[in-house]
Order: sequence, then C-alpha cells, then structure tokens
Amino acid sequence: MVKKYTDLLRCDQETLWHPYTSMTNPLPSYLVDDADGVYLHLASGEKIIDGMSSWWSVVHGYNNAFINDAMKAQIDKFSHVMFGGLTHEPAVQLAKTLIDITPAGLDKVFLADSGSVAVEVAIKMAIQYQHSLGQADKNKLLTIKNGYHGDTFAAMSVCDPVNGMHSLFSGFITENYFADAPDIGFDDVWVDSAIDSLKQQFADNHQHIAALILEPIVQGAGGMRFYHPQYLRACRALCDQYEVLLIADEIATGFGRSGKLFACEHADISPDILCLGKALTGGYLTLAATLCTTKVANTISEGEAGVFMHGPTFMGNPLACATANASLELLIKNDWQSQVSAIEQQLRTELLPLQQSKNVADVRVLGAIGVIEAKYPVNMAIIQQKFVEMGVWIRPFGKLIYIMPPFVISSAELKTLTQALANIVDCDEVFKNI
Repeated sequence: MVKKYTDLLRCDQETLWHPYTSMTNPLPSYLVDDADGVYLHLASGEKIIDGMSSWWSVVHGYNNAFINDAMKAQIDKFSHVMFGGLTHEPAVQLAKTLIDITPAGLDKVFLADSGSVAVEVAIKMAIQYQHSLGQADKNKLLTIKNGYHGDTFAAMSVCDPVNGMHSLFSGFITENYFADAPDIGFDDVWVDSAIDSLKQQFADNHQHIAALILEPIVQGAGGMRFYHPQYLRACRALCDQYEVLLIADEIATGFGRSGKLFACEHADISPDILCLGKALTGGYLTLAATLCTTKVANTISEGEAGVFMHGPTFMGNPLACATANASLELLIKNDWQSQVSAIEQQLRTELLPLQQSKNVADVRVLGAIGVIEAKYPVNMAIIQQKFVEMGVWIRPFGKLIYIMPPFVISSAELKTLTQALANIVDCDEVFKNI
C-alpha cells in the first residue's frame, strides 16, 4: 500500500500539471483516497477538514447520499445526449428552477460547461447584442481592477491587468477598459467619490463598451475583497444611463456563499446577464449557466446571425443537470440561510480577534467566507504541510489565507479550521519575508 501511494505521487509529479504550478519545481500534492461530509481522507492516513469546499463548490459536503441517489437514477437512464435538436427533463427542470430563484428578469438560460465558459458566453452575448442593434463599435468590455473571471482568453481579458496574465499574452488578449476597484468595504460609510473612476470610464468610452462585467460584492481570486453594495447600485444606474449591459459574475458567490442566495441581492439589483457555476452541482460535476433577459435574447435572435453563436458538445449534459437539480433541492431543504448565518457568526467571533496578530494586515468576514490578509506572502509548501498536520485543508495564495467551508460543517469542525488559522498566523516560518 505504501509503495502504491509513493508510486502514484511520483507519477503525479512527473506527468500531471496542476493549476498554477511549475513542472520543474512542483509543489507537493496530497493523495485523496476517500471523502465524506467535510472530511478528506488522505492515502497517507490523515483525516482532514476541507476548509475550501474544493474552491467554493462542495457546499453540501462530499459523498452526499441525496445527490448520489439522483446521479445513480439519471445514469441508469442516460448520461448524455446532444443538446442540438434534443432536450430532456433534467435540463428543463434546471432552467425553470434557475429562473425562479435568480434576480427578477433573468428568464433565458444557456447551459455551459464551466465558469470560464459561462463568462465567455456572457461576453459573446453582450457583443452580439450590441451588433444586433447596429452598434458594432460597442465591442469592448469595462470591468474593475482586482477582478477574476476565469482562465480562457476572453475571461482573462477582463481579469486584473496586473495580477492577471495580460503581460504573458500581450498582443493576443483583447484590450478592455478598467476602472479602479471599489475601495469602500462592505460595512464602511459610503462616499460618492468611490465611483469617480467608473463614471469617468463610462463618460470617455461608453460608445465602445458593450457591457460592464464584475463580481458582485465579493472579488474572489483577485484579492478576496468585499465592497459596498452602493457601488453595485451605481453600476446598474450607469449601465442604464449609457445603454451598456451589466454582467454579474456570480460563479463564486452564487447559491448562498455571501449570505444572500445571490450577491446581487445585497444591492437589490438585477443584471442583464448572470454567470453561475461552482456550487451549481454541489461540486459533483462541472456545469455552468449563463442567464439573460428576454430583451437580450430576442435582440440577439433578431440580429444578423439570427441565432446565438455558441454551442458546446456537452451543453445541457443530463447527468450534470440532474445533479444540479438535486443540489438546488438540497440547498432549500437544508435551510442554507441558517447554515450560512451560523458560519458567519462563528467566523466573526473566532477570526476577527486575529487582527491583533503581528503578521496580520486585515481580517474580513462575509457570509460563509473568512479571509485573513497577511502582511507577508506565504510559503505554500510549508504552510500547506502545517495545515495538514493540524488536520485541515486550507489553500492560501499570496498574502491571503482564507476559508469558505461547506455549509454542512458543524460548529466543532469549523472551530478546528479557525483554530488552525489562529495558530498559523503566529508561525513566522510560513511567511516568506520574515
């Protein structure tokens, strides 16, 4: 067993390219042998609590019997059929549910493969919409700095221009417009000057802007920042004023993570186009959705092409749709509001005091998201090993040490995560510049 374990890890390092890693100097990987609830069982014997929900997605925990049964029932019927000219009950039911639970006015659903593809679809919708209106010059996107929208090319073009990958792909990535990121926190006092940069971009470039795209309230991988709801209301008003579409990227925040079912609800606004993914299937299968208004859909359909120009092979995959339906049903059955509220209260109680640590610059909590911004970058290999030794799985990046646990986590299990964070921030050896 030990030999099999070491052989698998050796083969992994020699052959598999993990996200954002080097093949010549790879970070250690930990071999998962089993998973249930909030626990990952490592082949090396450790049982660790997943504080990351496998990047925001596994909200109901692993190996959930309700979702497992729904998948088994669907796979015994059929796991996939093409979506061109064919349809099926899981996709129809999923579309109906998404229309019912998302902000008002979003009543057309395009089912995609992943979050990045959902963003690509949204951008294509916006450009094709403007083209159908005879405004072909409106073919650029406006966004805000510190954002993250995915790793495919159109998605990369609206990620932060400094922290993203723009310099590596200069000349190939489309050049879009960037406003300063909102600098007023979620609970701070609002001042109107916070939108000056955004207003200037609209005033100067609206004739070229097809849509404004941003992550509502929570900027995720671009910095784990929470901004004021009034900023989002101002975005909606400016888009209306300049006849620009508003795209809300809720791939990370959708389905309760921020304390609202969708982060747009913090500002009581509805976008023209909405991107969903990650927790849509409870982390079981890759699936995403891009919703839009009837106005957007009809305008595109009445334009030069007469159709929307996109169609992935695995669009509307029945197994993924059945899984998503089960996940959404479970979200309601489990009373996600109470789950997230309890997590938020405990995170505030146990994490906010860590602001006093000499290595901590800031601590932020919103919904089921807890963020520690350190003063120094972390050494990933060292900090990861120490977390595993503490019985938790937490995956920091840069100066950010954060958790977004499964909604089903118990108070005691969450305490294990927060205690690990409390221990790690006082551990100088995990920080590179100390």
